[in-house]
Formats: sequence, C-alpha cells, structure tokens
Amino acid sequence: LDKLSVVLSSVGFGSLLYGFSSAGNVGWGNPLVIITIVVGIVTLFTFVIYQNKMDTPMLDFRIFKYPMYSLSVVISMIVFMSLFSGFMLLPVFAQDVINLTPMQAGLLLLPGALINGIMSPINGKLFDKFGGRTLAVSGLAILIVTTFMLSKLSFETTMTELAIIHAVRMFGLSMVSMPVQTNGLNQLPVNMYPHGTAMNNTLNQVAGAIGTAFLITILSIRTKLYMVQLTSEAERAGKVLTDAQLEQIGVEAMLGGINDTFFISAIIIIVALVL
Repeated sequence: LDKLSVVLSSVGFGSLLYGFSSAGNVGWGNPLVIITIVVGIVTLFTFVIYQNKMDTPMLDFRIFKYPMYSLSVVISMIVFMSLFSGFMLLPVFAQDVINLTPMQAGLLLLPGALINGIMSPINGKLFDKFGGRTLAVSGLAILIVTTFMLSKLSFETTMTELAIIHAVRMFGLSMVSMPVQTNGLNQLPVNMYPHGTAMNNTLNQVAGAIGTAFLITILSIRTKLYMVQLTSEAERAGKVLTDAQLEQIGVEAMLGGINDTFFISAIIIIVALVL
C-alpha cells in the first residue's frame, strides 16, 4: 500500500467532504469552507496525477476511459445528490411544520428503508432479465414523480401520506442505484472491478455532501425570501405582528422553502433521466 497515495486521498476527499458538509451550516462564504474545499481540490488534482504515473495505482482513474462507466458514475452522483433531499427535508417538514415527534418522523422513513432493502435482490434478478436501462429509466421516472409530489406539501399533509410517498420514492431508487452501477462496472475489465467499486463508493459520498450543502443553501435562501415577502404583506395590510404571528410566518416560509427545494431536486433528477 502506497503511503503517499493514502495521505493524498484522505486529505483530498476528506477536505472536500468536510468543506461541502460545513457549507450547509455556516455558509459558502465562511473561510473554513473555502479553505477546505480549495485544499481538497488541489490535493485531489495532485492525487490523480500521481496515480496516473504509478504502475500499480491505489485508485486507477483510467477507468473513466470507459464511457458507459463514466456515465453510470455521473447518474449515480446526481441521484445521490437528490436522494438526500428526502432524508434531510422530510424530518424537518415533519417536526417543524406539521409538528410530528422525532419518533414519528423516524417512523415515516422506515417503510421506505425496508422497501429499498427488500427490493435489492429482486432488482438483481430483474436486471439479469431486462437489463440496466429499463430499470433505471423506470426508477428515475418514479423518483421524478414522487419528488414533484413532495414539492406540493401543505399543513394538511399527513404522516401516512408522507410515508407512502417516501416509500414509493425509495422503491424507485432501488431500481436505479444498483442497476446503473452494475451496468457501469460490467463495462470494465475484470481486474478493474475493485477500482470501479471504490470509485463509486467514494464519489457517491462526495455527491451526498455536495447535494446536502446545495439543497440546504436553496432551502435557506428561499425560506428567507418567503419570510420577507410574508412579513411585508402583513405590514402593508396594517397588521401589528405578535411573536406568535411571526412564528407562524416563519413556519409558512419554511414550508415554501421546503417545497421549492424538492422542486429543484426533481429538476436535477430529470437531468439523470436524460443521461
């Protein structure tokens, strides 16, 4: 095991993940975010050059010379970016907008997790029968429809409705992630399978961090915009807002921000479908 490769990859991917993860909490302009992302990019650039010069690289980037594999990686990253919108936004909506308990918020995600696990071996058989494209297109279509449905949430949305939509969404995901990644790996020579699998796992984590930071940023921007709009409308109507009314406006603004974020997430998945 090459020690310099371990150091470069750990610092590069670690800094990138930390930078994007922090951006969702402290903002993109924070020096810590900027520095860690820049360090991550520069270190990864060095890592890639170093790997390409090695006879036996720790992570072989020549796998990206295979177009179908590269395409599968891009689709998987887009799906992971959008997928985190559900894991992140649904508990926020459940607890802060419709006042479910943390336990209830967790339970509404449980059916989706179970379905995703149950469908994995079934999709393996379907992949052998129909191929990756049919499963991926069907799954992405389901993801798009259910994500658009999540962009229409309201104060009347129930826990049961959320659980069903999330479960169907996870059913769609199960038809995408494994078939797309398997189809990509099948294009590689056998000796490159470990490199392809490692690259998939690594880039999916990076995509998750980027997606989370990006979606939290959209949520924050849109929530603030709705807050300003709703407050201005109330003031123009001559209302003197109480603390309770301001709190209600804040909840309405968050609802609007969550819906807009899910809408953007659906648009992102459409890009994956086109690919």
